[in-house]
Amino acid sequence: MSNSNHTSAGAWAKRYHLASRAMIEKILRPYDLGSTQWYVLYQLANHGPTAQRDFPKLLQIEKPALSDVVGALVRKGFIDQTPDPKDQRQRVLSLTDVGKKLWGELPDPIALILKIAFEDVDEVALKIVVSVLQVATERLNNHVIEGVEK
Repeated sequence: MSNSNHTSAGAWAKRYHLASRAMIEKILRPYDLGSTQWYVLYQLANHGPTAQRDFPKLLQIEKPALSDVVGALVRKGFIDQTPDPKDQRQRVLSLTDVGKKLWGELPDPIALILKIAFEDVDEVALKIVVSVLQVATERLNNHVIEGVEK
């Protein structure tokens, strides 16, 4: 690989992603939570009970990984998993009282990361970065390569 690949926008986007993910893990470690567990709690705390089938798309994870996350949160007593009244085969997730209490005590790792990473960065520059990464992501997500399924 040429040196320019290591300093490209994509390389820096990946480095930022890895650094922010490591920071989230560090912030949540004292609470015995992982980042995906936090995102499930975030959804339930901010949007109320949610069908479990909605989480793979919301979190961009596979169903087996979600099952592991949900199982851990249920075992810890932070969420309930109940049958959907409209379709008994489906499950609805909701915060327990213990989960609500935990949520009230948790620091917001996303807010902390944004403060640390972008505290003195010019707002116009940030808007440009967001715009460029948004367009690049959409292009990659929508690009079809012959012979390769999406």
